[in-house]
Amino acid sequence: MPRLALLSVSNKNGLVELARSLTQDLDFEIVSSGGTAKALIEADIPVIKVSEYTGSPEILGGRVKTLHPKVHGGILARPDQAADEKDLTDNGIRPFDLVVVNLYPFEQTISKAGVGLAEAIENIDIGGPTMIRAAAKNHQYVTVLCDPNQYDDYLVVAKANQGVPPLAFRASCAQQAFWHTANYDCAIAQYLTQTQTLADQPNESVALPVNYAINGQLKQTLRYGENPHQAASWYQSGAIASGWAAAQQLQGKALSYNNLVDLEAARRIIAEFPSDGQPAAAVLKHTNPCGVAISNSLSSAYRQAFDADSTSAFGGIVALNQPIDKATAEALTGTFLECVVAPGCHEDAKAVLSQKKNLRVLVLPDLISGPSQTVNVIAGGFLSQTADNLRQDASQWTIPSELKPTEAELAEMLFAWRVVKHVKSNAILVVRDNQTLGVGAGQMNRVGAVKIALEQAGAKTQGAILASDGFFPFDDSVRTAAAAGIKAIVQPGGSIRDEDSIKAANELGLIMAFTGTRHFLH
Repeated sequence: MPRLALLSVSNKNGLVELARSLTQDLDFEIVSSGGTAKALIEADIPVIKVSEYTGSPEILGGRVKTLHPKVHGGILARPDQAADEKDLTDNGIRPFDLVVVNLYPFEQTISKAGVGLAEAIENIDIGGPTMIRAAAKNHQYVTVLCDPNQYDDYLVVAKANQGVPPLAFRASCAQQAFWHTANYDCAIAQYLTQTQTLADQPNESVALPVNYAINGQLKQTLRYGENPHQAASWYQSGAIASGWAAAQQLQGKALSYNNLVDLEAARRIIAEFPSDGQPAAAVLKHTNPCGVAISNSLSSAYRQAFDADSTSAFGGIVALNQPIDKATAEALTGTFLECVVAPGCHEDAKAVLSQKKNLRVLVLPDLISGPSQTVNVIAGGFLSQTADNLRQDASQWTIPSELKPTEAELAEMLFAWRVVKHVKSNAILVVRDNQTLGVGAGQMNRVGAVKIALEQAGAKTQGAILASDGFFPFDDSVRTAAAAGIKAIVQPGGSIRDEDSIKAANELGLIMAFTGTRHFLH
């Protein structure tokens, strides 16, 4: 008797070719349902419809098609066990050798604009995961395929082994099947959690769920991690590529682990400066900004960001908030850089950049959207928090000093505040004319961070602005800043000794702004 295969797929890539080879080369009969059966019939491939095989019609508008003992009995049967063999015979059930199933496109559905909860619910597959899990559980006897990329490998090994792939192959397919259903369930749970949270708390910060899962599909095995002795991989979240998985790499070597970490840090900074505003550029090294600037042209913004710390910028990562033009491309090729990312790249700029063949150039049209939550792994578990996506405008600040900022000074203080948010704590930033001049990053005390930032800025501190990601617990840093020529300080406020800092600012003729929000970045 011919072998029996069950085919029921939403993704029909490679379906006809697989089915034709099964029937012509491997002596299979095919049981199928719905759109899959229709596609095979149209291709003149013989098919037994599920309703004919089970003797039961599809019901509930197609919600129930394959949930039947003749289907699941055939998948779960162990033909070498007498009791199972008797059950098959008594109930007129044939065992399946092959199950080919992939699921309703849930993630593709919810990614469409205007999709409501009702439509999303109808795209939750029930029969598909049940068949996949059953076949994966019974992989000692059944092969399960849930991805069209598996079809060619299956046909090769099946033809080489009298139609029965070796157990190691079936076990590998079973592993992939369980990951497939796990990722599918995870996407549904996350969507429903988010939908319910927004319904319950429309005007509040999103609460984190009681259960939390991280799921992804392997996109690329990386050469190594942070160091050569560390293995590393890059996983894509969800079935639909987004973020860096959706970026187009125009040229250069494959991205490394450290490249991707730095690129994400660069994206977070440049997201502070949308493309419909002034041209902006950020140069990073080891996730900290070497230089950030906004200007009247993209090339000017890049040059100012680079000049802020040209020594550290060597081998850095550059993010731009507007498409790369020829003038900016020419500036970018003036030194060694690891990566450049922008929302676009003009054709004449591509020609210039191609002269630097090792320079990785990426186009990511959406540099604004990022993760809504961040995860940090610890021993025995992990921590999750909502991302620090808070956007403030200066109208929310308090100006406790006697000297008040002009509109231009306030705008520049806001620039400083948006950038210091992305510097490792303790963080101090010195800026002037919308260009960073000194960065004190990741220091164990704020006094040290102030000293580093002022020393790096040098004589340019005269008339500059200083930003701090946390409050000043004493007035010593205020006095140090004033001695260096700083004219304005922006900080969260909130210290029990705020009055000391305000008093020092008034005494020394400084402007001081309290944002009311801190931005620690550990």
